[in-house]
Amino acid sequence: MDVWNDIFYAELDLFGHPIAWREVVGNLFGFASAILGMRRKVWAWPVGIIGNALLFTVFMGVWFNNPQEHSLFGQAARQVFFIATSVYGWWRWQQSRKTRAKGEPAITPRWASARERATYLVVAAVLVVLCQWIFREVGVGWPAPSWYYWTDAWIFVGSILATYAMARGWVDFWLVWIAVDLVGVPLLWSSGYYPSAIMYAVYGGLVLWGFFVWNRAARVEAPTGAGPNLAEQERTLKS
Repeated sequence: MDVWNDIFYAELDLFGHPIAWREVVGNLFGFASAILGMRRKVWAWPVGIIGNALLFTVFMGVWFNNPQEHSLFGQAARQVFFIATSVYGWWRWQQSRKTRAKGEPAITPRWASARERATYLVVAAVLVVLCQWIFREVGVGWPAPSWYYWTDAWIFVGSILATYAMARGWVDFWLVWIAVDLVGVPLLWSSGYYPSAIMYAVYGGLVLWGFFVWNRAARVEAPTGAGPNLAEQERTLKS
């Protein structure tokens, strides 16, 4: 038991700041998941779930005696929703892959329709307002400024939205991730979660690359009939 405790609470020193190794390893799993997602591999989902579980223990510092001064409840809560959404994405991509030839990507990307985009934007706006109020009522154990709750709420809602859009195969999800990173990197850095902040900054470059890769696939693969068309995929996933 002592050995496992030593591993779980292991830390490294980063420019004079103690950092939990779980934060580093969890983000590496997240990075690997992003690369697999860009390549449209089903393994993106289980790899991401492992990273989410590790990062939950990091951001819930109040439970796990982490070295950072602040706990980020919004960041911690989104790991739970990440896992739930990833289970859905894992199932959906598995179903899609069954209709494809061996070696083909699990899905064919597409842009969300105008109706789908309008729906998720309205839902996201409502959830951001609701979540910032909930986070404010729960509190974070320190006198956080008003902007903190709005940023944490957007990171929470935007991350879930991006994961859901990825599960649906929408190219939009890369753009949502960019919007999340623009807010998440400064917040994580100011809160002392340096590995996560650095990893999110690196994600920015990967996300831009992934956007162009998926956007090209959406243009090239759908017209040439690579894999089942959208209607066939939807019928398969609903059956």
